[in-house]
Amino acid sequence: MKRILLLHGAIGAKDQFGVLRELLSADIEVHTMNFTGHGGGEIPDEPFTIDLFERDIIRYLDANNIDEINIFGYSMGGYAALYASLNNPGRIGKIFTLATKFEWTPEIAAREVKMLDAEKMKVKVPKFAGELAKRHGEDNWVTLLKKTAEMMTGLGNKNVLTTELLKQVTNKVLVGIGDSDKMVTLEETIAAYRALTNANLIVLPATPHPIEMADCTRLVAEIKRFFG
Repeated sequence: MKRILLLHGAIGAKDQFGVLRELLSADIEVHTMNFTGHGGGEIPDEPFTIDLFERDIIRYLDANNIDEINIFGYSMGGYAALYASLNNPGRIGKIFTLATKFEWTPEIAAREVKMLDAEKMKVKVPKFAGELAKRHGEDNWVTLLKKTAEMMTGLGNKNVLTTELLKQVTNKVLVGIGDSDKMVTLEETIAAYRALTNANLIVLPATPHPIEMADCTRLVAEIKRFFG
C-alpha cells in the first residue's frame, strides 16, 4: 500500500485533514503530524523556521520507522516538504504542493504579517480567532501567531527556497494552486513549476486558499492519480 504524509500550513494543524484522511485511507496508508508548536503542542523558545519544520518531518519519519514517504503539503507544508527533500535525499518521494507561497520579499511578508494580529482578529473575525484558540490552545494561539509572523518576516528577508534551490529538487512534484487563491499568485506558482526539473502543474477550479474550502472529492482524485 502507498504511504502519504499530509502536512498542514502555517497556523494550521493535522486536524484539518480529517475528511481528506478518511477518504484516502481505503487505498493509501495516511500519516499526519503537527509541526512544532501547532495543534496544542508545546511552543518552544526557539523561533519558528523552515529548518525547524524540516527537522519535524524527519523526526516523524524516524519515530515511525519510515525510510521514505510521499508528501501532500498544503501551503507552508508544501514549502517545508520541498525544502526537506533537498537536505534529506531518499527520505521523501513524490511531493504534491497546494497553495504554497514561493515568492517572499520584505513587502510580501509585511502584508502577510498584518493578517496575523491577534487583537484585530478578535474584533474583526472572532469566529476564526475562536477556531485558532480551540485548535492550538487558549494559552498558545496568540504566541503561535507572533512566532509565525516572525518566521514570515524572516522569509521576506531571506527566502530559503529560491529559484536556484528549486532547480536542485529532483523529486517528481505536482505544483497545485486554486484559481481563486488570494494569498498565492498564479504567476509565482508557474515560476516555481518551471524552475523544478521534474514537475507538473495543476490549477483547481473554484478553489480559494483555505484548505477547508477545497473540493475534497476532486482533491482525493488528484492525489490518487499523482501518487498512483
